[in-house]
Amino acid sequence: MRLTIDTAVDTYEEAIAAVQAAYGMRPAIPDTWPDAPLVEPRPPPRDLSEDTLADGWNEQLLFKMVAALMPGARAVLRHITEAGGSLSYDDVQAHFGAHPVLPIPRSRIGGMLTSIKAVQRRIGPAGAGPLLQRDERTRRYRINDVLVGGLMGVFALADARPDLLRGEPALPDA
Repeated sequence: MRLTIDTAVDTYEEAIAAVQAAYGMRPAIPDTWPDAPLVEPRPPPRDLSEDTLADGWNEQLLFKMVAALMPGARAVLRHITEAGGSLSYDDVQAHFGAHPVLPIPRSRIGGMLTSIKAVQRRIGPAGAGPLLQRDERTRRYRINDVLVGGLMGVFALADARPDLLRGEPALPDA
């Protein structure tokens, strides 16, 4: 990952948040980000269960799924999970369009979410419906309520062990 900080433009807090995110830590949200989501305390990590939650999913499969996602797709899935499992397309696009650490252009959100389907086909339970459902009529993303709870535990473990997660692909040396 390459990180550029412009000391003439970026505040100290924004720079620190960017560095923390680059190293897989959950950054402190800079005060200069006016519409930042509220940061709520996360539950501590715990052992992942093999008990079925819904549609063949268990916490271990959910973790494998989250760990295999690229960081941008993982951030989008996490944002929807932390919002209770349902967000409008516009909310997701607005959040990541103005994100100070991981901005994702509107044109790339759809691709990020398509990659979630691709990883699910490889890792998810056979015959399971989509983990992240899209309702084109109401323009909302939705995750099954039972799976939201499992994902919250998975993301707590991901915070504690970012070394287990897939990172950005390495760029070839120039």
